[in-house]
Amino acid sequence: MVTQQAFAKALDLEVIHPAQKSSMQIEVADICRPGIQFAGYFDVFANARPQVIGKTEMAYLMSLPEDVRSARLERYFSYDIPCIVIARGMECPQALLDQAQSHGVPIYRTQAETSVFTGRAIAYLSEAMAPRVTQHGVLVDVFGVGVLITGESGVGKSECALELIKRGHLLVADDVVDIARVGHKLRGESPEIVRDFMELRGIGIVDIKLIFGIGAILRKKTIDMVIHLEFWTPGKDYDRLGAKDKTKDILGIEVPLINIPVRSGRNLAMIVEIAARNWRLKNEGYSAVNELDKRLGAMYGRQPESDI
Repeated sequence: MVTQQAFAKALDLEVIHPAQKSSMQIEVADICRPGIQFAGYFDVFANARPQVIGKTEMAYLMSLPEDVRSARLERYFSYDIPCIVIARGMECPQALLDQAQSHGVPIYRTQAETSVFTGRAIAYLSEAMAPRVTQHGVLVDVFGVGVLITGESGVGKSECALELIKRGHLLVADDVVDIARVGHKLRGESPEIVRDFMELRGIGIVDIKLIFGIGAILRKKTIDMVIHLEFWTPGKDYDRLGAKDKTKDILGIEVPLINIPVRSGRNLAMIVEIAARNWRLKNEGYSAVNELDKRLGAMYGRQPESDI
């Protein structure tokens, strides 16, 4: 849920009538333009959403005879409404203000065009009310791909991320990643208290922004894949072909997962770069495994398994 005060502050709204302490909070990540309600139809009314009055709604409301306008507004305010936003910097009609004051409904004003404000409001509410979870790991942007690196403590997540930063990639979060589900995507960021910092064993806490510059930092990033680092276990059967796609469930979204064994001499940063490039190729429809299968099929005169 989002309070009306937080909504108004985030979207830089002018307060015409303030929210009361007993006012309801915003619980729906969408808006309603009440033109059809001003016309008298209330059978389907999304009253739980913030109400945005644009030029069309205002023009129609003001065209109504005074007694009809008064009756429509009285019925309109009989529903629980979280807040009203008047777009385009238009003046608030006295009849609307009187009803809002009587029912304790806050009224705000924006100078933005109705469609522009609507897009901003929905984007803000979608993110503010998104399901969230905290994940132990490191989030980096590698070639534009959001890579969440996970693994046990001491496996080398931060060291891998540091090498990636040296190679020109961007750090989003180290050690703790706040993840929000916005629509059908996962967006990760660093908690504000540890933002820009990285912990390196033997050295301690370092400020990545000061050492590498602001260009090495990214505030938020969509999580496209998860790379899980694990200590090498002798005798364990590790995937050598990558033919079977693995995923990790985060907030109900399946994210591609790659398990990488860690042992002395492996260049983890380079492996992560290759994994990111390979993800982009797969996303564009190319699979190295399928290509190899086709070549073997052509060599031995058999139909590729992917076509059977």
